[in-house]
Amino acid sequence: MSLLKNPEFRLFWGAQTVSMVGTNMTRIAIPLLAASTLSATPFQMGLLQAAQTVAFLLVGLPAGVLVDRSRRRPILITCDLLRALLMAAIVVGFLLDAITFPVLLGVTLLVGLATAFFEIAYQSYIPVVVGRDHLVEGNARLESTNAVSRLAGPTLGGGLVQLAGAVATVSVQAATHVVSALLLSRIRTPEAVPERPERRRMGAEIREGLQYVLREPVFRAITGSAATYNFFYAVTLPLVMLLLVDEMGLSGTTVGVLMAVSGVGGVLGAAFAGRLARRFGQVRAMWTSYLLTVPTALLIPFAESGWQSLLFAVPWFAMSFGIVVYNVGQVSIRQQLCPPELLGRMNASVRFVVWGILPLGSLTGGALGEWIGVRGALLVGGAGMSAGVLWLVLSRLRTLRDLPAPEESPAADGAPLRT
Repeated sequence: MSLLKNPEFRLFWGAQTVSMVGTNMTRIAIPLLAASTLSATPFQMGLLQAAQTVAFLLVGLPAGVLVDRSRRRPILITCDLLRALLMAAIVVGFLLDAITFPVLLGVTLLVGLATAFFEIAYQSYIPVVVGRDHLVEGNARLESTNAVSRLAGPTLGGGLVQLAGAVATVSVQAATHVVSALLLSRIRTPEAVPERPERRRMGAEIREGLQYVLREPVFRAITGSAATYNFFYAVTLPLVMLLLVDEMGLSGTTVGVLMAVSGVGGVLGAAFAGRLARRFGQVRAMWTSYLLTVPTALLIPFAESGWQSLLFAVPWFAMSFGIVVYNVGQVSIRQQLCPPELLGRMNASVRFVVWGILPLGSLTGGALGEWIGVRGALLVGGAGMSAGVLWLVLSRLRTLRDLPAPEESPAADGAPLRT
């Protein structure tokens, strides 16, 4: 039966959709508030940007432990309501002319902390709602709305800021989190309280989650490929705008159109992920999509204005398409193989590694751009992103079409995964 006929999944999907749109609207509204109302300096804008994502480094691993100790739905509802209250506090503060930059920075950091808990809990809650037999379809539909929200959220936020102002936009974001909480509260799928026969120290539980991810061959291969891709993607990201504007001399409108093809690729990748998994196999579709699309990044440094801008647009589209198909596959595999009592810590550990490496990649990209030039640094980034697939093709995942039963899952030494 299609998950679209499952009312519990429809509620969860709707909650995730409105919550993600609200979160992505913040990327426009909060910085505009800081720049236009508080006259924030470039350094302060950098701090504000970092505050939105640093939570995964600060609390990502402890959040995984707490998620594994509790039912996930109450955590999701609490995080949504907390974010709504924090957004409402920003609105009231600006209306009363009582917001300073340190206050806005602190509130943004708290919103980031709630978002970190929400995202770790929601990935761990998916198997409860859809069951492990429908993980690919469920993750594909959720990834489709993630891709749409990444494309539409900033666009809607920017348009609403222009029409009604940044404060009104923050108010809309607060409302999206309230709607998400209400939808989640209507889900009636039973969720057992995790059994904790012995309460151990948080450090020991964090270590158990990290060890599981780093020692199990399948999880190590997936995490290694994602971390390699993310590091070199972060290398390229600060250089892409310099390529388009300084090297190619494109107008702002053209730059916007070229950047938007990534969102289109992501939406189509999510739409086709389930079909590709059924046609070619879940595991094979995951690593093949990476292998066939990400190496096109090697064409980007050779892009020029005119028709040669396709050397940017086509890879930018293809990479997004392939990585979304890969993400649907790897998330489903992780959720299917991981023991339920480890889901939160597993998801937190993976995010800690693959998101924590992003700032280092950005710094490396900036340094390479200064050293060997924008195009040379982009070539290094493309080669590095392409190399990430080696983690997968050199593992036993390359020999599989679909995952075997959990007790037969592959390990590097031929022994079964401990699930």
